[in-house]
Amino acid sequence: MATFNERLAYSLQVQGHEVEIITFTMQYPGWLFPGKTQMSEEPAPEGLVIRVLLHALNPINWFFTARYVCRFRADYLILRYWMPFMAPCLGMLSFWSHLLGSRAKRIALVDNIIPHESFPFSEWLTRFFLAQTDAAATLSVSVRADLLALGYRRPSVRLKHPLYDNFGEPVDRRLACEALGLDPEFTCFLYFGFIRAYKGLDLLLEAFADERLRSHRVRLVVAGEFYESPDRYNRIIQERNLAPHLVLMTRFIKNDEVRLLFSAADLVTQTYHHATQSGVTQIGFHYNTPMLVTDVGGLAELVDANQSGYVCPPNPEKIADCMLDFLLRNRHTEMSARVAVKKQEFSWEEFVRKLLSADSPA
Repeated sequence: MATFNERLAYSLQVQGHEVEIITFTMQYPGWLFPGKTQMSEEPAPEGLVIRVLLHALNPINWFFTARYVCRFRADYLILRYWMPFMAPCLGMLSFWSHLLGSRAKRIALVDNIIPHESFPFSEWLTRFFLAQTDAAATLSVSVRADLLALGYRRPSVRLKHPLYDNFGEPVDRRLACEALGLDPEFTCFLYFGFIRAYKGLDLLLEAFADERLRSHRVRLVVAGEFYESPDRYNRIIQERNLAPHLVLMTRFIKNDEVRLLFSAADLVTQTYHHATQSGVTQIGFHYNTPMLVTDVGGLAELVDANQSGYVCPPNPEKIADCMLDFLLRNRHTEMSARVAVKKQEFSWEEFVRKLLSADSPA
C-alpha cells in the first residue's frame, strides 16, 4: 500500500495537484505486526513530500495531525482504509480535521470492508470510520458490494486498480533468471507477496505436488515474507517432497528485485482462499505476465479467463489442471499478448480523475 500511495501521489502531481503524504511514526504495536519490521529500508522516493506524523495509538497525536491537515488547507483528504484496527486513528483524524475547519472532501480509499482475519468489533469500527467520510472509493466490485451492504449511503465508486509501473521496465527473461539464480530452461511459476493464511500458498503447494507436473521442467518460486508460522507450509513441502522443485525466497522482497521476479516468471499464481483484490495482478500486468487466480472476491474481475490467464476454483486439482494446460499448450506467448492489450484499461490518469470525483452523485 505504501508503494500504491506513492504512485498515486506522483500521478496527482503530474495532473497539477500539490500533494503531501502523511505516514506513520508507529503503525502497529509489535504484538499485532507479524513481519520482521514495519519500516522500509528502501531509499525515500524522490520528488514527494512525506510527513512522518501519525501515531496509530495516540489520540492526542490524531488531534495535532488534524491541525496540520487544516494548516495545509487541503481540498481533498484521501484516507486509505484496510483494516478495522486503523478505524479509530483515521476516523478521529477525519473527524477532528472537519471540526477544526478543514473544508477538504474526505474520500475513503477502501481496500477491505470485511477484514481478512477476524478482528473484535470490526463492523462497528468500520461504520465509525465511514461515518467520518464524505465519499468512498473501492478497488473491486465485491468490496463496493460489502460497502453498500454495510449501509453506506454517501457517494461511492468502484475504481479499477491501476498498474504498478514503478518497479522498472522488464528485463530480458534469461538475464532475469540468471540474476535470480534460476535455470532459464525451466518454466517459472511465481507466488509473490506476504504469506498469510487467506492467500492460499497451501493450495498452491498441494497443486504443485500433482504428479502430472513432474514430467515437466518447472519451478515454483515463492517470494515473500511469512506473516504467520511457516510450519504447515514446511510440512506440505516435506510430505510432498517438493523441495527439489521449489525456490524459496521467503523474506522481504526489495523493490529492485520485483522486476527481476516478474520478468523471469511465466505465470503468476494467486490461489487465494478468499480475497478482495490484489495489487500483485497489476504488477504482473505491467510486465505482460499471465495470471492464474482463484475465483474469489475481486480477483477474477481483472483476468479474462483463458485469455489473459486462468480463473479456477480454490481447489488444488483444478489449480493443477490450469498449470498443466499452460505447460502442455505452451500458452505463455498468446496469454502475454492478451495481457499487453488488457492492461491498457488500468491507467493512473483515469484512476485519479474518478477518485477526485467520488463525492459527485453517480
